[in-house]
This record gives sequence, structure tokens and C-alpha cells, in this order.
Amino acid sequence: MTDRVVLAYSGGLDTSVAIGWIAERTGAEVVAVAVDVGQGGEDLETIRERALACGAVEAEVADARDEFADEYCLPALQAGALYMDRYPLVSAISRPVIVKHLVAAARQHGASVVAHGCTGKGNDQVRFEVGIQSLAPELSCIAPVRDLALTRDKAIEFATSRELPIETTKNNPFSIDQNVWGRAVETGFLEDIWNAPTKDVYSYTEEPGQSPGPDELVLEFERGVPVAIDGRRVTVLQAIEELNQRAGAQGVGRIDMVEDRLVGIKSREVYEAPGAIALLTAHEELENVTLERELARFKRGVSQRWAELVYDGLWFSPLKRALDVFVAESQRHVTGEVRLVLHGGRAVVTGRRSETSLYDFSLATYDSGDTFDQSLAKGFVDIWGLSSKIASGRDQRTDG
Repeated sequence: MTDRVVLAYSGGLDTSVAIGWIAERTGAEVVAVAVDVGQGGEDLETIRERALACGAVEAEVADARDEFADEYCLPALQAGALYMDRYPLVSAISRPVIVKHLVAAARQHGASVVAHGCTGKGNDQVRFEVGIQSLAPELSCIAPVRDLALTRDKAIEFATSRELPIETTKNNPFSIDQNVWGRAVETGFLEDIWNAPTKDVYSYTEEPGQSPGPDELVLEFERGVPVAIDGRRVTVLQAIEELNQRAGAQGVGRIDMVEDRLVGIKSREVYEAPGAIALLTAHEELENVTLERELARFKRGVSQRWAELVYDGLWFSPLKRALDVFVAESQRHVTGEVRLVLHGGRAVVTGRRSETSLYDFSLATYDSGDTFDQSLAKGFVDIWGLSSKIASGRDQRTDG
């Protein structure tokens, strides 16, 4: 029986060429699997037909948009996940859902190998292969670009010589990955980190300085889940999509950063994540009024570690699963409404209200009606600072 390889297929030049490239170099049949995570572009049936025309023995397409929003974007939102305090894990959270569909296809079609289009320099090779190994240790992985010497020039030559039904040149100088949670842009002139991004880098967002008048909206959450915009019930996917449009029109969510890749190099990345940034901003503010102080302080450390694990390709790791339980528990009282104003590249919170709020007006006010017993404060301050006071006295005696 001929071996089979399941290929993560995007419909573009590199993965289209990889179908025949893998077949010629390994003798295996290739099953192409495309997963829609809200990246837009061509419809799934067109992509499926192209895979077959390029030599795949079978081709599958999966509409995973709601699955991606509910099971991957939402956990990132509830975790408050920002890698290096800025990057909302646009690409990192899409890889596990793609991996899940690749593994299912491999088992369905009797494949022993899964292939992906990543290079040996990036994070995605780790995310794909560690994820596959975690879900299906019996499967092995290959990367045509990394393992089978499929360079860009060879891909164009291969496609031209075999008259494959794909474009063999690209005017776009960038490497782009996008989904409903955001868009990642790298390479080209951006590799010189002194160069400013030009207008053609952006697609999800308009120029902040040219945005229309302010857009005010109210986001409603139930247990950390966005459930309504301006009183209209929405799914998680619908919330992200609508905020991509509204926040994107205001230039919200542009990120230009040099980040630490898992493989040890620094990389310049430009991201657009208007919906993600708007949601993260509102969600964080609702947590500010509903999470108890020590829980909130601890969660900030969990958020950072969660983001690092996911960025580093450890979505299916035991620590990530354990942190998921903590995050889920932390969302028990994150219910309420947040008013946001989107304008000039910023999402600004202007109001918040919640039936589970820990904000007590009578304790917080400095006006009449204040119920805070200030007579207790002096003793509290004395006891709170006692250990520092004793240590300071010791230091003055011994260090003088």
C-alpha cells in the first residue's frame, strides 16, 4: 500500500507546489487539508479543487471559524494573553486548531506523515510538530521547505514546468499570515528595523490619523464571554468580526515590534488585530472591577506564562491545561458591560458596570456618605510597615 502524507494546505504557491514535490521525493500520495480560520480570500471549494488539480489524491476543507473563535480566541481573550505584553498571539493560536484537523485527517486517510509549509527559522514549525506529536505520537512530520529543499525559486520553476493552476510570481514582498483574530506581516523591507511600515503593509486597519469621528459602543460579557454589542446578542465569532470592522476603521490594533522567537533570534513583526485589541481592552477593564485583588495580581503572572506557552507551541502541554483551569475559574464573576470609544488608533474605556462588581461607591467616595472607617488606617499602616521599620533600624546600626 502506498504511503500517504497529509499536507496543511493554504492554496498558495508554496503548498500547491509541495503536493507534487512531496510525491516525487517520497513516493507518497498527498492528501491536502485546508482549514478556514477566518483568513478570508478564496472560498474553500476553489482551494479544494486547486489541490486536486495540483496532484492531491484527496482534498478536504474545514470551516473552523466558529470553532477557532470559541475554543482558541476566547481562551486567549479570557487569559488576557499578550506575548511580550503586546502581541495577541494571532498566528500562535491558529496552529493548534489546524493541527487538530490535520491529525483527524491523517487517521481518517491512514496517513503516517503530516507535512507543513514552515521554514526552519520560525516558531510555526514547533507549533505544528509539537502539537501533532502531542495529539498523535505515532505520526511523523516533514516540512518541504526545511527538509526537502523546496526554495521559493524552485517552487516557481516547478509550478511553471508542470503548468500548475496557480500564480507563480507575487508582487507582494511580504510574508503574511492572517485569520479572524488578526494579521501578521514580516520580511521584505521590514527586516531593516529602522524602516517604518508603509501604507501597503496594512489591510485590516485604516490610517489612525484619518479615521472618521469617534465610534462609541457597549460590550457585554457573561463569565468572561462577549455576548452582546450595543444590546445585540452575538457569538464570539460575530463579536470579533464586527470589532475588526469598527475598530479597524479607527486604526485600532496596529503593532510594530521586535519579538523574541523561540528559535533564539529576534524578528521584526507588524501585526494588525483591531477586534482582538478592542476585546482585550474591554475584558481587562471588566476584570479590574470584578476580580478580587490577590486573584487579579496572580492572574497577571498567569497571563504572561500562558502567552509564552502558546507562543512557544505548547498549547497541548500539561502546564497550559492546568493554567486553563485557573483562567476558567477566574472568569466566574466577569459579567457586566464596558463602554468603549474607538478613535484615532485607540480603544478607550469610558464606562463600566456590573452586578458582580467589587467597586463599592460608599467605600470609595470622599464625599458625604463615606462609610470607610479612617480611624482604622493608622494601626493598619503601623503594622503593615513594621517589618520594614525593624529592618531599617538594623541596617542603620550595622551599616553606619
